[in-house]
Amino acid sequence: MKQSPSSSISDTTMPSPVSAQLTSPDMNSAISPVISSVKSADIDAQTQVNFITYLQRLLVEGEFTATYKFALLHALADICIERPLHSDVNANLHDALDSVITIDELVVKFIELYWQHSLPYNGVADEAFVLLQSSKKQAKLIRVLAECRLEGIRTLAELMSHKKWKTIHTTTKKVLLDGPIWRLQILAAKEECFYYPHDKSQKHIVLNPGIAFCFRRFYDLVVSLARNHWTQKVSAFPANFAVLGGKGDLSQFLFGSDRNSIISARPLLTEIQQGKCFYCNKPLKNDGSNAAEVDHFIPWARYPNDLGHNFVLAHRSCNNAKRDHLAAQRHKERWYEQNIINNAAQITSELSQYFICDSSRSEAITAWAYQLAHQGDSPLWVMGREFETLKGVERLS
Repeated sequence: MKQSPSSSISDTTMPSPVSAQLTSPDMNSAISPVISSVKSADIDAQTQVNFITYLQRLLVEGEFTATYKFALLHALADICIERPLHSDVNANLHDALDSVITIDELVVKFIELYWQHSLPYNGVADEAFVLLQSSKKQAKLIRVLAECRLEGIRTLAELMSHKKWKTIHTTTKKVLLDGPIWRLQILAAKEECFYYPHDKSQKHIVLNPGIAFCFRRFYDLVVSLARNHWTQKVSAFPANFAVLGGKGDLSQFLFGSDRNSIISARPLLTEIQQGKCFYCNKPLKNDGSNAAEVDHFIPWARYPNDLGHNFVLAHRSCNNAKRDHLAAQRHKERWYEQNIINNAAQITSELSQYFICDSSRSEAITAWAYQLAHQGDSPLWVMGREFETLKGVERLS
């Protein structure tokens, strides 16, 4: 499989969390979605158990008067998997390379997470209402983002290229530094810095040994728990309950994929794929099982974010058969050739007004997902009810 030189693709339409990393020869190397040789055994089992135990304690013993700490937990996990895998290094070295996270990276991730939350919620009340994210008054970041929407900014991509971006970035950084970064690790009124030491003199945080690895290894667990507790907290605020009325899927509203926006990727993908299904290579049609659907190549269930380079166009039947499975190795290689090597610049140019388009981030997510599948010997979807394992191809009855 060909490697895409990082110098040949320029995703400059919007600020990239990846580009905010501190520079080093390893961290700036080109990425290829290959299976990394990093092994979980390099990080001892007790560290992994301690990580899960601390996560449980944090959610129970921590004080959450607003939702910022859930967002910070989510952001830490996201950043750890959105960085390139360093092939052919052990987990301890990989962990050390990824231990530094800049405040600016966290700022961008915070804005990404809260952007959808700034939409008005149409519940049982007479008027749409922007749900509170704090027990006393609306969280400052939500107020700022809601004002941007009122000014006609429709998408996160538009926000990141808008003249107000610098002001929003500065406001968000102040929110982070005034509270959640230094309060997340206060459990039962006691500071317990398990994730990272508190050093307010720096413009970054440094994760403790083994923490970056654990965020990668247990990403699904961390994000699932963070989102579940975040949703419960939003539901529990009295002003929100009057609007929600115990009805509707709040989790879908706060964290779901915008299906209407995803449709906007269909024309470009139809052109790139020459009107054929990405998986079976047969012609796409307008209705029935052969109707064209935009699919998240790395399933939404595994990485719940809309990235422009992660989309492919598939038959409805193929999409339904794949579901939340990772696709087989041959599909992964075709995705890399189509969306990264051949069409990365075009995808960025045409879809960046709707989605985050960062080819390096999509490559990193793909490498992470397949690394976990490799470690867990997970079946990879081939077609229909056929799956690929390390032992070959099998058909599920």
